[in-house]
Amino acid sequence: MDIFYDVPLEKLNTFRLKVNAACLVEYDTPEELRTIPAELPAPRKAIGGGSNLLFTGDFPGTLLHSRIRFIQPVEMQEYVLVRVGSGARWDDLCAWAADHGLWGIENLSGIPGEVGAAAVQNIGAYGIEAGDVVDAVECFDTRRQCPVVIKGADCGYGYRTSRFKEDWKDRYIVTAVGIRLTREYRPRLDYGHVRAALEERFGSYVLEQGELTPARVRETILSIRRTKLPDPADIGSAGSFFRNPVVSRDCFDAVVRTAEQRGFGTVPHYDNGDQVKIPAAWLIEQCGWKGKTLGHAGVYGKQALVLVNATGQAAPADILLLEEQIKASVQAVFGITLNPEVEHV
Repeated sequence: MDIFYDVPLEKLNTFRLKVNAACLVEYDTPEELRTIPAELPAPRKAIGGGSNLLFTGDFPGTLLHSRIRFIQPVEMQEYVLVRVGSGARWDDLCAWAADHGLWGIENLSGIPGEVGAAAVQNIGAYGIEAGDVVDAVECFDTRRQCPVVIKGADCGYGYRTSRFKEDWKDRYIVTAVGIRLTREYRPRLDYGHVRAALEERFGSYVLEQGELTPARVRETILSIRRTKLPDPADIGSAGSFFRNPVVSRDCFDAVVRTAEQRGFGTVPHYDNGDQVKIPAAWLIEQCGWKGKTLGHAGVYGKQALVLVNATGQAAPADILLLEEQIKASVQAVFGITLNPEVEHV
C-alpha cells in the first residue's frame, strides 16, 4: 500500500482536469483496506480509472484506488466464471475473453475504466450491461470493516445504476468481480448498427453460417466506437455524459409534436413497455450543441452525448457551466430534464 499527499489527479480522471486530492491511497490487497491509517483526511472515496467522474474541484479527503489486477477463470457446467481484480482494466478483460472465445462482454469492448467501477456503474453499450454478466461482487464493508460477497442479483442493477450508487453509496469498496461468460455461440447484434457493421466488415454469410467469434464482434465494436467517441488520451472526456431519458408515452408524444413543428424529423426511440427511451444525444443535437464550444469545454463534434475538455485547459467550472446550459436548452425545447451519467465528486 502506498500513501500520497497533495496528489495531482490529471492521470486519474479522463477529463484530464487539473485538480488535486489531499490524499491518495493505492492498495494491492483487500486486507490492506483494514490498515488504512485513521488519521488520513476525510471523506474517503474509492475510485477506478476516473472514466466516469467529474471532479467539481480539488478533493479534500482521501481517494482509494485499487491495484488488484488478476483474471482467474473457473470452468463451470453451464458457463465460465471469471474472477477479476477490481483494478484490472475493463477492456483488458474484454480482450482476454475474446482471445479465449468467450461470449458475454464483447459488445462492451473499448469502454475505458476498471472492472470494479464497471460493476458499480453498470456500464452498458450496444444492448449489453455489466449487470447482465455479474455473478457476484467481492467487497470490503467500510462500516463493519470486513470482506463480504454480494450476489449480482442483489446489486439492484438498472439502467446505468446499482445499489452501489444509491443506498450503498460509499459503503462498499469493490475488490473483485465474478463475471459469467459462455462458450455457447451467443452474439447479440440487434442494437444500433452492430449487425450492419458486421455484415459490411465480414460479409452476411458469416452471420448466416454462424461463423462469428467474440473477437470479430469485439473488433467491429471497437471500430464503431472509434468513429463516434474521442480517445481520452487525445481529448479529455468521460464518455457519455448524460443518461438517455426514459419518459412516459404522453411525454414522448409531446416530443414528437415539437419535432414536427420545428422540422427536426423523426424522433429516434426505443420502446420500453409503457415508457419510451429517447437518445439524449439526439435531444442535445437538435438544440444546436453538437460540435459547439463554451470556453474551454465543448460538445464532441461526432457524438453530442460526449462533453470534452476542448482545449485541454478546462477547469471543473467550465464543464459544469456547459452541462447546465445543455440541460436548460433541452428542458426549454422538449420539456425533458437530462440527468448526468457521470458522477460528480
